[in-house]
Amino acid sequence: MTTVRDGYDVVVVGGGAAGLGGALTLARARRSVLVVDAGEPRNAPAGHVHNYLGREGTPPGELLAVGRAEVAGYGGEVVSGRVVSAEPVGAESASNPRGFRVRLADGRSVAARRLLVATGLVDELPEVPGIVEQWGRGVLHCPYCHGWEVRDRRIGVLATSPFSPHQAQLFRQWSSQVTLFLHTEPEPDEGTSERLAARGIAVVVGEVAAVESAEEGVTGVRLTSGAVVDCDAVVVAPRFTARADVLASLGVAAVDTEVGGQVVGSAVKVDASGATSVPGVWAAGNVTDPRGQVLGSAAAGLAAAAAINADLLEEDTRLAVAEYRNGRAAFSAADERAMSERVMGERRHGV
Repeated sequence: MTTVRDGYDVVVVGGGAAGLGGALTLARARRSVLVVDAGEPRNAPAGHVHNYLGREGTPPGELLAVGRAEVAGYGGEVVSGRVVSAEPVGAESASNPRGFRVRLADGRSVAARRLLVATGLVDELPEVPGIVEQWGRGVLHCPYCHGWEVRDRRIGVLATSPFSPHQAQLFRQWSSQVTLFLHTEPEPDEGTSERLAARGIAVVVGEVAAVESAEEGVTGVRLTSGAVVDCDAVVVAPRFTARADVLASLGVAAVDTEVGGQVVGSAVKVDASGATSVPGVWAAGNVTDPRGQVLGSAAAGLAAAAAINADLLEEDTRLAVAEYRNGRAAFSAADERAMSERVMGERRHGV
């Protein structure tokens, strides 16, 4: 079990792109920061990260390893563990600011002045045999993440919602060989059928029994009738469920999120800076935005971290003014360090 000291400016829950992006920004701002990472990145099954300027094609694990090293290089700490809950501690006042106590599944706990929750989401896949085994490789959902890799190949789209014909149209951008499997969805209306036909998208009626694959990847889609349609990749629409248990323990609930009028999952509502409805708690990444890609999630972590630092700065200044009014002629770095220790414990200042 890794030992962590009890008292940080910020505890970051989640060590993906959003969490590490926020932690790096905070560490560079000379804040003491701890990242608690459960080690369950959403994109772990994928071979590479795409659309990340400067790191196109980087394996997900490599990107996270580099990010952890960068955070550590500025004095931040990263530990493995699962945060199960958080609770506010202290009374909000000028002399006694409110903080939080974060509890881990292994019994450890740690105090923080502020929280950044970047726990991501879970992709809930259609219950069709063969999908889970090929998820992130031959079974896909995002054309911007995987479209180039399956360009000009035979792509099947498994219909699970009224949004599926739009998915088929999207993947048609990358291949002229796209088939929409209606599965359990009704046949499209006349207008939708015309749009599909106009772009050469085939429509197959009948429930899908399984996605078939071999060592090289997906080979086809088998219907309950026994017929098999050859495919090189299959597109599905997961339900994006926010990992929001930690936020729920603080009274922040995930709500339904929609795309084109269709509920596609859940997410936590935040303002433009990532602030939640609980003062002192921010969230960033897929837990707030199901459609956010890796680069956008890292940027959201940075934005939230900047807002957290500004909030801490206001608190630091308020405490400094209180000390100043009590007769201190000047507020030195040593004074600030001593004051911060009284509030939350030892704080890293590069000395």
